[in-house]
Amino acid sequence: MATKLIDLTHILHEDITVYPDTIAPEIEIMNTVEKDGFAELKLTMVLHSGTHIDAPCHILQGTKSLDQFPLEKFMGNAVVIPCVGRKEIDLEYLKSYEDIIVKTDFILFYTGWQNKWMTDGYFEDCPTLNAASARWIAQFPLKGIGFDAFSVDNVVSAHKITRENLPNHYILLEKEILLIENLTNLDLLPATVFTFQCLPLHVQDADGSPVRAIAMIDE
Repeated sequence: MATKLIDLTHILHEDITVYPDTIAPEIEIMNTVEKDGFAELKLTMVLHSGTHIDAPCHILQGTKSLDQFPLEKFMGNAVVIPCVGRKEIDLEYLKSYEDIIVKTDFILFYTGWQNKWMTDGYFEDCPTLNAASARWIAQFPLKGIGFDAFSVDNVVSAHKITRENLPNHYILLEKEILLIENLTNLDLLPATVFTFQCLPLHVQDADGSPVRAIAMIDE
């Protein structure tokens, strides 16, 4: 049986969309083949750039960083739940997918916001979980949930983070459910369970990391 690979990752460059009040990546040419005999770029960025994972220690003091999880935490079965056109992801809607959620390690929410990447509209309010939905999801032994959008919560300034304005982050990260943000190509995924992986950089004490997220579909 053949396996099809689908890249769910935005490419990193200096002009990517970045969360409000944070910094964009900077890529500097340090050496070139013409001048030095070898090419080398210097990349400066925050760990929450592009398609990335949030670790519990991103907002919860004394909790795990990404390097403290085994590799198995970043791969497993996944399902995509379509949310295009919805104002929020409510509990009644989520429960309609319970039969498939119980078989998965990751839930990926397709909101359509991937089509707004690199536009001003990317930070408009997008469908996200309400508190009841987040608490319900937190009951399951999930490894992570992902969005083709900026966050599992509504956008707030990076300088004004509280439990009150990022409730879903707290509810889910307290259960060590990783948050994968800024995914893309979720419209290419099947309605059935597939294999997913999102391996982070192996950085000590990492509160987050860019990932190369991919789906593996049996054909």
